[in-house]
Amino acid sequence: MRIPFVSSNHRYAPLSVNGVTVRPHASPTAIASIAFIASYLLAILCVRHFTWRDPTSVFFDYTHAYEPVYSAVRQRQAEAFIDAAGTTTPLANRTSTSGKSLCVGIASVARENARYFRTTVGSLLAGLGEEERQGIHLILFIAHTDPTVHPAYSEAWLHNAADQVLAYDLPAAELEHIKKLEKDKGLFREKALFDYTYLLRTCLAAGTPYIAMFEDDVIAMDGWFHRTQHALDLAEKETALRNAALDFFYLRLFYTEEFLGWNSEEWRTYLFYSALVVSISAAILLSIRHIRPTKLVTDALTNRNILIICGICIPAYVLLFFAAGRVTVFPRPHGLNEMNKFGCCSQGLVFPRSRAQDLADYYTSRHLGFVDMLTEEYADSRGETRWAITPPVIQHVGRRSSKGDDFGKASKYHMSVAEKLWNFEFEKYDAESLVREHSRVLQRGGG
Repeated sequence: MRIPFVSSNHRYAPLSVNGVTVRPHASPTAIASIAFIASYLLAILCVRHFTWRDPTSVFFDYTHAYEPVYSAVRQRQAEAFIDAAGTTTPLANRTSTSGKSLCVGIASVARENARYFRTTVGSLLAGLGEEERQGIHLILFIAHTDPTVHPAYSEAWLHNAADQVLAYDLPAAELEHIKKLEKDKGLFREKALFDYTYLLRTCLAAGTPYIAMFEDDVIAMDGWFHRTQHALDLAEKETALRNAALDFFYLRLFYTEEFLGWNSEEWRTYLFYSALVVSISAAILLSIRHIRPTKLVTDALTNRNILIICGICIPAYVLLFFAAGRVTVFPRPHGLNEMNKFGCCSQGLVFPRSRAQDLADYYTSRHLGFVDMLTEEYADSRGETRWAITPPVIQHVGRRSSKGDDFGKASKYHMSVAEKLWNFEFEKYDAESLVREHSRVLQRGGG
């Protein structure tokens, strides 16, 4: 058998032995490169599978992430409750607020081609135990100078479900001003703030220790009341540990994860920790080569290979870490969380009575502005402590805003601002699990 001569310049060229081509083994660098590419592609697929609901991820799939799942189930339950409420009689002695722990206020205005109000009310009441319902003073505010303009006002369920149906009771001059605001559409910054303040002061008059303010286009989960009460107890204890003389400012029942992503102002911090990861990895590899200088180790961990690993491979995984999204890699633990920044918006907030009074006075002094922005402005200026429930206990479902559909100058996903106010984790709730949880709480006498 004759083996042809192969020069050193062609050490990986195919050999021909008796007419049979013999290919040499691939180089270790080629094998390692193929292994890295394969593992990286697999990692991308895995990350994509787990992060498509995360709006802070580059793999976010807006075509499916905004689909209602649990909220659709809860909406059907709410509609069934409202249908039943339309055929029942009003509760007896419901004007009394004695012994009630929470005033729930909802202001509503009629919207064109959309009716969210009934399902909002239905979801808040459906499934409540008798003791839970007795702990709530429900005020439904029809925010029209002529309340009959609102389709719900003439429906029996509204008066049967509410403890108090509220309409404007104002001096003639002030009522005329509200009528003018109704005609001048677009002045919602003044009227909406006035309505919110008017309802907030009405809840203050009810005398409950806490006041929950809801917008009229949300869906509440089954068990929202007992989870809210538990969170309020925790918030009281946590705040007292910091300053026993102060109440916390509010408990947030809804937020959107869209504003909880990587913050551009923190890029130096991200760069520092990314460089630290690369540096530590390089130090580990160099230490291994120094501690175990075997031929296998030294051949694998050459300076060139370490440079490739620390200059290409590890940075690629660092980029994938950030691409996965902050909500995914640093999720908020379930339960009570402090949220003094990036909380949006005003769909559901619970205020201690003392803070609600201060806030109502502040709204009145400002006279003009968006409720959510003024609320955060007030809290930021005083260093207030704000808490949130994770996952939220309500979902914003109003795809048609009462302020008009605002697509903005650079609307993402071809959706309006109202449509993007969405909590993605809320849709992961399992309806049957929540029913079982709520039943256990009721059996223990909770709520």
